[in-house]
Amino acid sequence: MSGETGKLGQEAESIPREILAAIYRQARAEFPSECCGYLRGRGPETVAVPCANVMDTLHARDPEKYPRTSRNGYHFSVKDFQAFDASFAARPPATVIYHSHPRVGAYFSDEDARLALAFSEMGYDVDYLVVDAQEDGVREALLFRRDGERFEQIARFPGFPV
Repeated sequence: MSGETGKLGQEAESIPREILAAIYRQARAEFPSECCGYLRGRGPETVAVPCANVMDTLHARDPEKYPRTSRNGYHFSVKDFQAFDASFAARPPATVIYHSHPRVGAYFSDEDARLALAFSEMGYDVDYLVVDAQEDGVREALLFRRDGERFEQIARFPGFPV
């Protein structure tokens, strides 16, 4: 499923409908918590890799260091992060990190930007998909890409029943 062309003026990325459906199902199943994961490959070879959101565990251990919970944040498990990291030495590599925003809409938050810049500094050149998960379903998903120190929307994918 092709997204609409984004602000960077290039042809928007295509995420297959069945991959979006898998992500939307995950967002619905984990609602009201944020779901998270990543995509490997592009186009018809895209594979979704759902990850465990361990934010509640981290918050319970150290609420000062991890003030967010799974309702407003995500954090890959160590095992999932290791698999994500290892994907860059394999084919196809990770190309997109995704997560949902329950009840607040799809936008690239300041926290999203902070984490994405940290990932970028570690050498992970990926895009970011943010899913608008609401009580009655998924409304849309927006794809963002780094442009200097900012992240610009490059595609929009409509929600659909799953």
